[in-house]
Amino acid sequence: MEKERIMFLQELLHTPSPSSMEMEIQKKWMKYVEPYVDEIRTDHAGNVIAVRNEDADFHLLLAGHCDEIAFVVNRIDENGFVFVDKMGGINPKAAIGMKVEIIGKVHHVPGVIGVNAQHHGGIKGDFDVDELFIDCGAKDKSEIEAEVQIGDLVVYRRQSEILKNRYISGRGLDNRTGAFIVAEVMRRLSDKNINIGVYGVSTVNEETNMGGAYFAAAGLKPDAALAIDVTFATDYPPVDKRKHGDIRLDGGPVLAKGAPINRKLNQLLENNAKKLSTDLQYELTPRHTGTDADKMRLTGKGVPISLVSLPLRYMHSPVETASMKDIEEEISLLVEMITNMTGKESLNPLDD
Repeated sequence: MEKERIMFLQELLHTPSPSSMEMEIQKKWMKYVEPYVDEIRTDHAGNVIAVRNEDADFHLLLAGHCDEIAFVVNRIDENGFVFVDKMGGINPKAAIGMKVEIIGKVHHVPGVIGVNAQHHGGIKGDFDVDELFIDCGAKDKSEIEAEVQIGDLVVYRRQSEILKNRYISGRGLDNRTGAFIVAEVMRRLSDKNINIGVYGVSTVNEETNMGGAYFAAAGLKPDAALAIDVTFATDYPPVDKRKHGDIRLDGGPVLAKGAPINRKLNQLLENNAKKLSTDLQYELTPRHTGTDADKMRLTGKGVPISLVSLPLRYMHSPVETASMKDIEEEISLLVEMITNMTGKESLNPLDD
């Protein structure tokens, strides 16, 4: 992947974008994509929509959510320690001893998540988020309340890293990688003649309520939609592959199979993967996908959906890790599929 593209991906990863506060990252995404598309729109949910070839008869929506999991301030005690709740599926065990920043109204406030010293008994067994606290160095409640209030969001202070010039690691690859992939697809389509209309959308709120995806699909009324997200890699200890399947970094993009997934969309993806000699991996989503695809599918008259995922190690931790080769192959697959579509494809599974 070109250095300039990696730098943009890292810029996204370094921009706090907790669910419900995606404005800063959306402005960066918009600025990057705008030169390559016909039009940029936004909506009241906070989505950014890149539009290409809207006059076509058939429209495909690509959705990659830009929000990340976070904490939310719910209490400040008399000694100035800040207590939090979850904003999305954040793992409290991964938080111990981490640096954080509270996104205050005026500025970001640095802090650390306290750790009980081993000499005082250490960390005991299972615990939940209500046992975590943030030390910002305040002497008392009044000092910290001048900068922090209830409802402020908190993210890890964590920069991304490139590992062996092969993998990228950091916080919030779920799913700033998806928003990046959508942006790159739109960029690479800019010099191609395509027969379908494409809406590339950086969606919001997936980690909490998937409302961004609903707003996008309900407003745009696409003929089909692809959720571009991440899924659980199982190629590291001590994951049980017999229980969770065999999904590997460098193994290629992952397609979902299950009741919500449109088989003909998957077939299009598989046919184009063969043309590129790209390996695919598979995951099962028997009832629902747990992604933006679920909300998009149930808008309007119903939208055929599929889910294309990036294998990701250490999900919902500060050290999520993905393969740049997988990212590149997913971008190329989506560009190839869109370029080869005629706009006459039937997604009705009963049509021969």
